[in-house]
Amino acid sequence: MALIQRVIRPDTENMRAKILIVDDESAIRQMVCLALAQANFVCLEAADVTEAQARIIEDKPDLILLDWMLPKISGIDYAHRLRREKLTQDIPVIMLTARTEEEDKVKGLDSGVDDYITKPFSTRELLSRIRALLRRTTPHAVDSPVEIKGLWLDPSTHRVRAQGRDLELGPTEFRLLRFFMTHPERVHTREHLLDGVWGNTVYVEERTVDVHIRRLRKILTPTGHASLIQTVRGSGYRLSTEK
Repeated sequence: MALIQRVIRPDTENMRAKILIVDDESAIRQMVCLALAQANFVCLEAADVTEAQARIIEDKPDLILLDWMLPKISGIDYAHRLRREKLTQDIPVIMLTARTEEEDKVKGLDSGVDDYITKPFSTRELLSRIRALLRRTTPHAVDSPVEIKGLWLDPSTHRVRAQGRDLELGPTEFRLLRFFMTHPERVHTREHLLDGVWGNTVYVEERTVDVHIRRLRKILTPTGHASLIQTVRGSGYRLSTEK
């Protein structure tokens, strides 16, 4: 089994959140991706709406940076589309634009985007906006308890409870369950799970994921929650309330 290398990084607050930048200017994409990588985010790129749709379907980003002026379809029109479609309606969006008039800002926000930043912008400001938006919209970025089908997890106290009793989880199983519960209904490859759960580990075998999945299911079996952790053949795992 091949070993997957993980580089130790000091900043793990964002748990390797995936940020998609949609901009037809390659220089802008390169600048933003460099800043995102240095902040320990995963950067995804798209030069137009067609590429953006493909990346969204493949990787399901945690946040989208969307340029106003795009070829064929404007960022405003695409933002409306993102909010209409079930796959993307909950993904936070920050609009990037050179337009500075208040009327343009209102138009951008009315399209359904969550924030608005004008060009030229500093990468420091952009990262601050991204982190603030993720804290507001992404459960795994905060320490609030999360509950799914009677399974309750509190990140701040490291407690897991179901059917009125506490469940004893090891630290890795706790992180794994937290990742699943804060990213429900998504299919995660073993490599994605390694990034999200074992992000600070230097060398980890992909088979390690399977071992901890089995341990987690065993812990959840007495309360009937093991079935939430589903195997998706040929792809990986997901937490789902649907059969």
